[in-house]
Amino acid sequence: MKNYIFYFLILFSTQLSFAQQNTLKPIEVTDMLKIKTIGKPQISPDGLHVLFSIMEIKDDVDKKGDFTYVTQLYLGEIKSKSYRALTSGKYSISSPSWSPDGRSILFSRDVGNKSQAYIMKLNGGEPMALTTSSRGVIKPVWSKDGQFVFYQERKSMKEFLLDSLNNPSKLIPSWNIEKPKLDANVYTFSSKANPNGSLNEVRAYLYQNEKDKKAKVINRLNFQEETTTTGEFPINLLFKIAVDGSSKPILINNPYELWTEWLESLKGIIAIIPVDSLSHPDRVLDHKIVVYNRLNNQYRTLVEKKGFAYSNINLSPDGNWITFVETNTSVVRNGVLKILNLNNSAMIDVPMDRVITQIKWSENNENIYFTAQDRGGVPIFVFNVKSKKVKQITSEVDGVLGYDVKDANFMYSKTCVDNPSELYINDLEGKSESIFTNENSTWLAGKSISKPIKKSFINNKGQRVEYWVMKPLNYQSGTKYPLVVDIHGGPSAMWGTGEASMWHEFQYYASKGLGVVYGNPRGSGGYGSNFLAANVKDWGAGPMADIMQMTDLAINEGWVDTTQLAVTGGSYAGYLVTWMLGHTNRFKVACSQRGVYELSTFFGEGNAWRLNPRYFGGYPWEKMTRVILDRESPMTYVQNIRTPLIIFHGENDLRTGVIGSEMLYKSLKILGRDVEYVRHPEASHEITRAGNNRQRIDQMLRTYEFFSRYLKVN
Repeated sequence: MKNYIFYFLILFSTQLSFAQQNTLKPIEVTDMLKIKTIGKPQISPDGLHVLFSIMEIKDDVDKKGDFTYVTQLYLGEIKSKSYRALTSGKYSISSPSWSPDGRSILFSRDVGNKSQAYIMKLNGGEPMALTTSSRGVIKPVWSKDGQFVFYQERKSMKEFLLDSLNNPSKLIPSWNIEKPKLDANVYTFSSKANPNGSLNEVRAYLYQNEKDKKAKVINRLNFQEETTTTGEFPINLLFKIAVDGSSKPILINNPYELWTEWLESLKGIIAIIPVDSLSHPDRVLDHKIVVYNRLNNQYRTLVEKKGFAYSNINLSPDGNWITFVETNTSVVRNGVLKILNLNNSAMIDVPMDRVITQIKWSENNENIYFTAQDRGGVPIFVFNVKSKKVKQITSEVDGVLGYDVKDANFMYSKTCVDNPSELYINDLEGKSESIFTNENSTWLAGKSISKPIKKSFINNKGQRVEYWVMKPLNYQSGTKYPLVVDIHGGPSAMWGTGEASMWHEFQYYASKGLGVVYGNPRGSGGYGSNFLAANVKDWGAGPMADIMQMTDLAINEGWVDTTQLAVTGGSYAGYLVTWMLGHTNRFKVACSQRGVYELSTFFGEGNAWRLNPRYFGGYPWEKMTRVILDRESPMTYVQNIRTPLIIFHGENDLRTGVIGSEMLYKSLKILGRDVEYVRHPEASHEITRAGNNRQRIDQMLRTYEFFSRYLKVN
């Protein structure tokens, strides 16, 4: 009788499980619009509350049928795990922070494309605008005493030169503006514009044409932005304004000195500036860390090393230490997290060969917390200054997007297999995690998802390569399925279950009856500098070998239809997809997005052109380098490509440029191959991550539709 009841219960629970699965719906393409992203949390000074943002996608009230990103500010009570919105409406907020006394909140709000700084009292009331900048403010932050707010405004070098309010003495930059035979004084003339007048009047007329957007004069090296070209050089003006409104904004420094980062300390303002103050900043890769004394306008160097740059400066609570990342500017290598004692110049290296971000000191000055890409995840780590040991706090499976720590609590937003973004709370040992928000959990409760399984192998260089396999949704044993091989860009990016940007795409493919394999071939981040540099002068064959091996291992599991293989990827992965098609016919269909296809033209058309000398050792006009560029360019092998291919590129993508994709398409068209070329108007390189949402959906659907012409999709 007991056995009968036992088997009945098993049968009942199994049937119940099947029934529940049948009620769950697959991920749809428009579910992308439901995903909310939790911003970096900030715990209040008293440890009782948490401040965070939520970005969501909403209907665009100004453009019918379109969608827009909106970010609002939220306040949570840690003990009760409750939270509420502090802001609303169509305007987004950014850069939220607590005042030192915890009574007020500072943030910026985008109003009419000009962001202003706002202060909101915690005890109630509407946010009050602190600034009225005609240019809009960038990254407002509290002063240490809470009496002032620092913020930045961005202007061009020419605009500041002629700014009579903030530059009454018409200071000019010390660095060469690289306008042949002329210096910055050429813009200080007061001649009247006259095309038939004197030389100065002609120059005034020509400059007026530039201001009126009738001409774009370029003298700088880095003239390509993300979506347009420019001859202007942007500089940031740092201002200080009293919170009580008792004074007008005060300009803190000479903006021509180009502080790339800065922070307030008892010893002065600690900043990162270019090492060479005479050469044009576009040519100066080396930087140094300095202390700026505003009273005497003097700089004192803290850290400087030839061939290196610095970033991520962070000050300890007692003001005696700073952390920073030191990066070699000429080689492919991870930066090193360092700690400097400001009193005796003692230096400590943190033994962590990874890309390190989000650095924060403990309140007792004994520990440094940070996040790092590591084997497909982005955990929180802690480094003890005394023991000099690193310890992992959170799971290596998940990816921490932003965090804060105070007293006995960690709070962090993260992505994981089951959920692209939520806020969590944990203890300092990482052993009592609990969820704080339910922004995505609610709608995901009715969805069925595919779980990626992590695997690895040793490649032909003796390196361990990790990859993930996702079976199609509702997979049935004994059935063969198509497989999509998805490749990441960079080439130094890292994919895994701790990467949020691909969560929806992978699940969408699985919902359509496609298996998915993705991984981190040589050259990826998250595995140390030797692995990162393993594709130097070898962008094609080596990484391809890793991709094909993970594909073959997935096939060996027995459920993949070997005649139904697809491959896709963007940016560097667009390059690698096309390289692979020139060297194998194993794929039935392919998709290449915003890629690089001819490395010599990439040097000219893309703002990421420094990848050329860094990975290939030189420039296209150098004989030995040109041999490598030709060998590594997919266009060299275009006549071998017979796999049907759809090519995507944003119309305004200047990170990789569009010329290469035009060459690829035109070549394949002339060769009579199956090829389709899709250009998205006004789209940048970030189209699939942060672009127009209709275009994001369009690209995913077009890829699926193109694949369906050649694959047996469900």
